[in-house]
Amino acid sequence: MLLMIDVQERLLPAMHDRDAVLRNGAILLKTAARLEIPVLISEQYPRGLGPTVAQLRSLANAGATIGKLCFSCHGEPVLRDRIAARGREQIVIFGIEAHVCVLQSALDFQAAGKAVFVVADAVSSRVSANRRLALARMRQDGVRVVSTEMVLFEWLRCAGTDEFREVSGLIR
Repeated sequence: MLLMIDVQERLLPAMHDRDAVLRNGAILLKTAARLEIPVLISEQYPRGLGPTVAQLRSLANAGATIGKLCFSCHGEPVLRDRIAARGREQIVIFGIEAHVCVLQSALDFQAAGKAVFVVADAVSSRVSANRRLALARMRQDGVRVVSTEMVLFEWLRCAGTDEFREVSGLIR
């Protein structure tokens, strides 16, 4: 499944390389929709930080968004229960901030027995050094750090299909 963490209107403008988060996040969301991969979206304190940015929110199903106060998505019972109900063993994560909510969520879901994949070119922090440290810590603790294209081609598995033609067009 795909989990987008906290890409919100009042938070995103402060992020280093926010355009990569938007571009690669959109590719991941479009691919998940095409391949019928479940998507959930978290929003950290939406009253204060606003909703998910419209550009990405429009690519997910209604009802995919869940507000939270805990930094880790695993700490929010509604999110944790919805993920458990999906019955998926793998969680692909992108969003912000890499060193706070993404890091804590990845580590907590891994500790709970999920295979966690964090999409390095679709995560960010306000300070690029915090992003680098977060990715290094996640790797050190056994979280798989991947790229958008790695995810797409692993989800696709084979060329020559309608899905392959559509998805590969997103990265050209």
